[in-house]
Amino acid sequence: MPPLGAHMSIAGGYYKAVDLAHEAGCDCVQIFSKNNNQWRAKPLSDDDAARFQEALARTGVGHPLVHDSYLINMASPDDALWQKSAEAFELELVRADKLGIPYVVAHPGSYTVSSEQEGLDRIVAALDRVHQQTAGIGAQVLLENTAGQGSNLGWRFEHLAYLIAKVAEPHRVGVCIDTCHTLAAGYPLATREEYESTIVELDRVIGLARVKAIHLNDSKQGLGSRVDRHEHIGRGKLGLEPFRMLLNDPRFASVPMYLETAKEQENGEEMDVVNLRTLRGLLQS
Repeated sequence: MPPLGAHMSIAGGYYKAVDLAHEAGCDCVQIFSKNNNQWRAKPLSDDDAARFQEALARTGVGHPLVHDSYLINMASPDDALWQKSAEAFELELVRADKLGIPYVVAHPGSYTVSSEQEGLDRIVAALDRVHQQTAGIGAQVLLENTAGQGSNLGWRFEHLAYLIAKVAEPHRVGVCIDTCHTLAAGYPLATREEYESTIVELDRVIGLARVKAIHLNDSKQGLGSRVDRHEHIGRGKLGLEPFRMLLNDPRFASVPMYLETAKEQENGEEMDVVNLRTLRGLLQS
């Protein structure tokens, strides 16, 4: 059975995200390492890190994961934004490492007014720069597949494979797969045959050993829509069957999986709790 969890707020302290995860019944937790909507980051103290690690030990919540800021665009053709993005992502890795978190999830980036190929090569250059600046630290990048909105890169498995193949230190790069993004990008998951075909393609192009985390999100939009809109589990265009197949797939039995669905309540109950219960109800003993 894979560890199941959710993205949680760090408001009031990093340790509070762990406590929230524990209260919701999570096995694992994803956080932002700083305010997601600002470039600047408040210094991360030794006490912040110690209390975060203490909370993990106390609650039994494991597999902490960082998602980088959405402001970062390592594919940008604008030199100033590209440099700012590379520096910001470097800081994300440093902060994750201080917190004792092994991975930072990153959307590859958007090429905007350049081209797909130029965008991919800008990401390679940014990652190489980041790796040079963070030599010796333990935290690694997980490139996330995207829905492919606008000029977003990463919606094809081949995009991620290209980045891994071209960076100077590919051993420091893994992948995070998002179920909503996979469907929206055009990879079918509805039937057993479609699910197997998509997973075989993922293995062929990238390799399942690279998949270190999975985002569990249903999709408001359908197959190939290229629209990134998360929905609660079983209430979107994916439905329950793809999640049933994924959760019971022995190839992903030890891969931590995280909800990124809206923080809402239903009948007085947090939707994280509802979604986790739905997911666990799909597990076969």
